[in-house]
Amino acid sequence: MKYEIKEIIVVEGKDDISAVKKAVSAEVISVNGFGINDEILKQIKTAHKRKGIIVLTDPDFGGEKIRRVISKAIPDAKHAYIVRDEGIKNGDIGIENASCESIIRALKKARFTKEKKKEVFKVEDLIYFKLIGHNDSKERRQILGKDLGIGYSNGSGFLSKLNSFGIKKKEFIDGIKRNFEEF
Repeated sequence: MKYEIKEIIVVEGKDDISAVKKAVSAEVISVNGFGINDEILKQIKTAHKRKGIIVLTDPDFGGEKIRRVISKAIPDAKHAYIVRDEGIKNGDIGIENASCESIIRALKKARFTKEKKKEVFKVEDLIYFKLIGHNDSKERRQILGKDLGIGYSNGSGFLSKLNSFGIKKKEFIDGIKRNFEEF
């Protein structure tokens, strides 16, 4: 039996719908790529009121742009992320290229953005744990972002996600210990 998701999953296109439905049992809405408009936003708002939504967009610029539009309209939407490596096939980046396991993992780790962002993490934390300012910082953020379910971001974006999604210090430290031997 497939893993069941109670919320409605919002993706970019038809191929993403197929990939998600292959991985889980859930309702899925497509925004038709950059074609997100008032009518689609109204449909997403209705879905959110009815069952809640999880936004699962491609790990690229376009996906982040769509995510921001939806977040602005529905600030308490849940967000799920796959990392770039999980969504690349023949140079094409997208949810449609992700494995069922990657999609399930991302959906299980879906998170709300906290309305009142607490500054739990500071730049100094990222420096200390080599998430910025080191040769392999980008790779380390990719690994930890996947582990925490917040996806990849540059340093400032990663810091913002840690605080916006309400990541707890213990959860962060546990992720560091799971993934990096020196800690």
